[in-house]
Amino acid sequence: MSEAPQPTTAAEKQRNARVLPALILAMLSFSVVQTAVVPILPSLAKELDVSGSNITWLMTANLLSAAVLTPLLGRFGDLRGRKPMLLISLAGLVAGSALAVSTHSFTWLIVARVLQGAGGGVMPLAISIVRDELPKQKVTGGVAAISASMGVGSGLGLVATGLLLEHWNYKSIFWMGLAFGLLAVALVAFRVPSDPVIDKEGGADPLGAVTLAAWLSALLVAVSQGNHWGWTSTKTLGLFAVAAVLALVWGVIETKVAHPLVDLKMMGRPAVAFTNLAGLLIGFGMYGSFMVISNFAQTPEKLAHYGFTATVLHAGVMLLPSAIGSMVAAPVGAMMISRRGPRLPLVLGGVLGAISMAYLALRHSAEGDIYTASAIFGLGIGLAFAAMPAFINGAVPVEQSGIANGMNSVLRTVGGAIGTAVMTAILTGDTMKFPIKLPVQIPTLDAYKHAFWTTAVVCIIAGVVPFLIRTAKPAVTAVTGGPARQDSSPELAKTDA
Repeated sequence: MSEAPQPTTAAEKQRNARVLPALILAMLSFSVVQTAVVPILPSLAKELDVSGSNITWLMTANLLSAAVLTPLLGRFGDLRGRKPMLLISLAGLVAGSALAVSTHSFTWLIVARVLQGAGGGVMPLAISIVRDELPKQKVTGGVAAISASMGVGSGLGLVATGLLLEHWNYKSIFWMGLAFGLLAVALVAFRVPSDPVIDKEGGADPLGAVTLAAWLSALLVAVSQGNHWGWTSTKTLGLFAVAAVLALVWGVIETKVAHPLVDLKMMGRPAVAFTNLAGLLIGFGMYGSFMVISNFAQTPEKLAHYGFTATVLHAGVMLLPSAIGSMVAAPVGAMMISRRGPRLPLVLGGVLGAISMAYLALRHSAEGDIYTASAIFGLGIGLAFAAMPAFINGAVPVEQSGIANGMNSVLRTVGGAIGTAVMTAILTGDTMKFPIKLPVQIPTLDAYKHAFWTTAVVCIIAGVVPFLIRTAKPAVTAVTGGPARQDSSPELAKTDA
């Protein structure tokens, strides 16, 4: 039995054109909301009358929620349909934004950020929908556009935050998230059809879900709070130990249950495992670099003799080229994947990230240096984000694409949390001394150089990882008596399984 022909009618082409913009907007909504609070955490601490260490929970809570909910929503999408789960994911983002707008309580604001973390499920679900709905020749470009939207939205979120604060208060940032979320819900509801790929033979794995959530929570809290508690404190080391034990328990559970939340054999395939390692390293570089560059730009030049005394808006504009670079990288990465496979764009992603950070370590005295490095880094991030789903989709069957891409997204988040923690430790570990006590410690220039070089090293390692994945022949299309078809898109099936 031959493969059914791809959609060719005008109505089907119009449907494809309607689906992708809705999914891209959904991805942009989450990425904008996730990073928008980063540059205003110090001002929020003052506004809400909480300590600088406690205010970081607004980011930690969101990262933790996204890390826990992303694989769960991705798996439930495989089991019950991607569109319903995508709407639930966006509903959490909308509910969190509405709560943030309505409250002045720090506690409720943390709850709001937890709800917003449900938006993390957008990426794996959207990628799976593209795989289902677009003709095979359009899948690579669609997946690249959605994945690169993470970098685009993160950059735009930083700029939008500064722009809104120039004219309104911090509530306007959550109003922005609410507007984005409502628009995304409307477009997904009316433009995305119910998907046909549902793993009806699969089942729930509540114990696996609980233990996954538990070890991820312990790990992320330890990483995020390590600088405040101390990396050798009882709480930090205790949480790392708990995370290790629970991860081991989770692994045992997933190998024993009939229908595991995460198929560890699938996760152990070289194309999946090494892509996830690259995702963790790229996440480290992206989140870490955003924080370091923003702080560097806002450093008062008269006091530190470096930096640009930039406002939040000005610092965000300096990072705007990264969003533009990621936007440009999506079609470029898709073209590379179609012609050469996903290895080249993933390698280039790591290399360009390393070049940009090394450039900043050596040249950082002019604003043009920041703009240049930001653009190069954004291009690299966009290429890497476009390549990772292609590696994974080429190695897993359609009914596991949601959970597989969900776990990759989780590891990017974990990498981001580690990157932010490491950069904070580097910057706070070497600060300038002044005759008078300042409200905020200012890192030395050497501390920033060390941070830039550290990020460069991590990115170059990410660029080497793809060479550990051997290429393979495209997956065989299903025929009578032959192997099951893993993917409808041959350009995504170029990595080993």
